[in-house]
Amino acid sequence: MDLSKISRYRGELMGFAIIIVMLFHVYTPRSDAFYGLRRMGNLGVDIFFFLSGVGLWFSWVRQQNWKRFYLNRLLRIYPAWLIVAGYYYLSRFNPAKPSYSLPFGGTGSAEVDSYIDLFGDVLFNWDFWLHDELTFWYVPATMMLYLFAPFYMELVRRHSVFRWLVVLPLMWCIIVQYVTPIHQAVGHIEIFWSRIPVFLLGINIADMVRRKVVIDKQAWWMVAVFFAVSLTSCVWLEQMRHGRFPLYTERMLYIVLAVTTILIMSEAFDRLNAVTFRRFSLNGLFAWVGGISLEMYLFHVEYVLKPLERQHLGYWPTFFLTLACTLPVAWLISKVCSYIINKVKP
Repeated sequence: MDLSKISRYRGELMGFAIIIVMLFHVYTPRSDAFYGLRRMGNLGVDIFFFLSGVGLWFSWVRQQNWKRFYLNRLLRIYPAWLIVAGYYYLSRFNPAKPSYSLPFGGTGSAEVDSYIDLFGDVLFNWDFWLHDELTFWYVPATMMLYLFAPFYMELVRRHSVFRWLVVLPLMWCIIVQYVTPIHQAVGHIEIFWSRIPVFLLGINIADMVRRKVVIDKQAWWMVAVFFAVSLTSCVWLEQMRHGRFPLYTERMLYIVLAVTTILIMSEAFDRLNAVTFRRFSLNGLFAWVGGISLEMYLFHVEYVLKPLERQHLGYWPTFFLTLACTLPVAWLISKVCSYIINKVKP
């Protein structure tokens, strides 16, 4: 088990992750036998957070420069965010009515409140943090993790024992769920708290990936068992008991499922690497999709999927049409953002 394959096929893994995220977003009725498995598209988010942790560690150990680190993260996210999310919020802006009530009672003026709300949403989707408004939620959550990641990475770089801090967010998920004052204050963003552990695990394992550590092949048996148990458990929970348990409990299973899926898919992409069809490479396709995964995530739900679902075409036609419409637009947005970044980057 060569851990360096996680880095070697990071683009392909990101392409795989955004595909299953899109599969998750397409509506399926609860009565459908595919419902539980479709709900497992949540897994793609955990894969993204894990791979983000790995990528950040590579970037940080190469050059511990705080200013450059934050600048690179902003340039990677903000151009696409401002184009797609900025247009989304501006097109729905109503000066006479804020989308949500503001904290501390607002200013007392609906018009002023609306502009404050618009500014907060365009800047970092503050309604996610205040009201659990889930439109584009992955991006503000990622930006928050990026903000604190250098402190954690520098800590574990100097003192490896602090990798055990990953236990703290696991404890925090339980505290947020069951300690009533804390739950009332921050329980609405459970979707963020429960993704911190897998992000930190990505950072923790990244140095082994960078050093190309090879684990005894017998470990594949353990990976297979963990993968099978976590997958079947999650599918059963979603199919049979969805909505009847705190979400964080299944998210803990997602951590195991995400890591084992990454290991299995890394090996699968390694096997597929030599397979080409008239110069067409499946790995190359997944890597290309992974390269525009941020733009695909931002664009596909609000601009493509929701209008298509109103046509009631069925699950698979809706998915494939969404994918076909999203890919060229996401690629174009990516090209525009690359042009902007090349102009402004020092």
